Amino acid sequence: MTVQKFIKYTSLDINGQILNDEHTLELNVLEKSGNSLIHKDILRHHINRKQGTVSTKTRSEVRGGGRKPWQQKGSGRARAGSNRSPLWRGGGVIFGPKPKKTVQKLNKKERKLALQTLLYNKRNNISVIDNLEDAIDSPKTKSFFDICKKCDVELNQKVLVIVSKKTTPLKLSIRNMKNVELISASNLNTLSILKAKQILLTPLAVNEIKEIYCG
Repeated sequence: MTVQKFIKYTSLDINGQILNDEHTLELNVLEKSGNSLIHKDILRHHINRKQGTVSTKTRSEVRGGGRKPWQQKGSGRARAGSNRSPLWRGGGVIFGPKPKKTVQKLNKKERKLALQTLLYNKRNNISVIDNLEDAIDSPKTKSFFDICKKCDVELNQKVLVIVSKKTTPLKLSIRNMKNVELISASNLNTLSILKAKQILLTPLAVNEIKEIYCG
């Protein structure tokens, strides 16, 4: 059963000071079967991330083996037509794996519902930081580190930063921080949210999430 839930957040500035702005997320949440839907979406992510490049050679693809090893009769040995037969060492592989693309689909409405349910489950770990995209105008990790310190963000655990648009200075500042993941609101997925212990949003990202996923 789908239930509407409202989450209200008061945004912080880059110095950790509370602002008067209030942001509300209106989410459609599955009460009972939400976890199973989230699990289905996570499973879809893992299956679709498979490279599918594993490959083996059949007897026709293995180099060599054009000449008959010995005559058909008279030698006393078992007959053989090629030294690249699957029975021989160095021969081809019978029914071995071949490259294939594995795709698992999930309905768009189900994906949106799973994402909204997970966002609601993580509601206590979400912070809204105002002007985060424009605050870092040069690629310095220390600048982002200082903002996190002022806003009480613990960088020893997984942090997900959701912005409306990835700016180059912000992207370069976060790139070498192993526990921080930067993602745009349009590319939001359940796997990134599930892994994160703390989620940082910008006001523009909140509006974009409302438009794309909560509409």
